[in-house]
Amino acid sequence: MTKIEKVLFTGKTHTTVNRDPNAQRGDHGVVDIRTSAPDCENREFIAAEPHPTAEQLFAGAWSACYITALGIAASLKKVTLPPDASVDIQVDVGQTGPGWFLGAQFTVRVPGVAQDVAEAIAHSAHQICPYSKAVHGNIEVALNVVTA
Repeated sequence: MTKIEKVLFTGKTHTTVNRDPNAQRGDHGVVDIRTSAPDCENREFIAAEPHPTAEQLFAGAWSACYITALGIAASLKKVTLPPDASVDIQVDVGQTGPGWFLGAQFTVRVPGVAQDVAEAIAHSAHQICPYSKAVHGNIEVALNVVTA
């Protein structure tokens, strides 16, 4: 796995499970994309640019899948995720020497959950999420878990 030396393009997402149709939406000039999962809960890819880049679309699809896996991992550990749990993913395309590579940075927010429990759930979600499994060992993935 190669670490990116120079980032050329970045796609960012913020994904939540939307249980409130009155939740704050993206700012003017951006698009909210609703995705779905087999459990039929809505996942929101909030505030995408009107013409998203491939990196942003990949980050959005990955984050919708990952937040579903996060819920599954939490339920397997008998933990209820807070309603404001969210996942931010940044996917970078960059170079190291002449080679082009992908990299990803995750920020998982689970306010009120003990740090060690939240980290265990976040790591377990990567073992469940098909996108995470597909890129495992192929790209560098950084994980930051925020519980405050």
